[in-house]
Amino acid sequence: MNSAGSAPGKSRTCPHCKATILASARYCPACKHHVQSDPFKTQSAQPSFTPLRVEGKVRNPNVGESWEYSVSVTIRNDRGEEIGRQIIGVGAISPNEQRTFTFAVEVFTPAAAESAKTVKSR
Repeated sequence: MNSAGSAPGKSRTCPHCKATILASARYCPACKHHVQSDPFKTQSAQPSFTPLRVEGKVRNPNVGESWEYSVSVTIRNDRGEEIGRQIIGVGAISPNEQRTFTFAVEVFTPAAAESAKTVKSR
């Protein structure tokens, strides 16, 4: 069980932006709004650690036409089976424009949530 008393990985919908978030989340990682009222039954707003973070830039040179793009994320389990896939966004990059894309996996551990709870109760 996590610090909110629900099964680890259980999800719910953010009431503000409708993103799927962890049931234990105190803040929505998408819109950054506060979503829980009891700070002692929720995880901290900050992840315990970020084991994966990748950033890349795409620049359309100042020749030709606009490029269209689609940003997708696929999650696979240890057997290689797809367990989740989402299109995060789509758009276009005009000539001489640039986009920066950042992908991060943030991990929230029960120990970090307990530490935050101990600090707040002092």
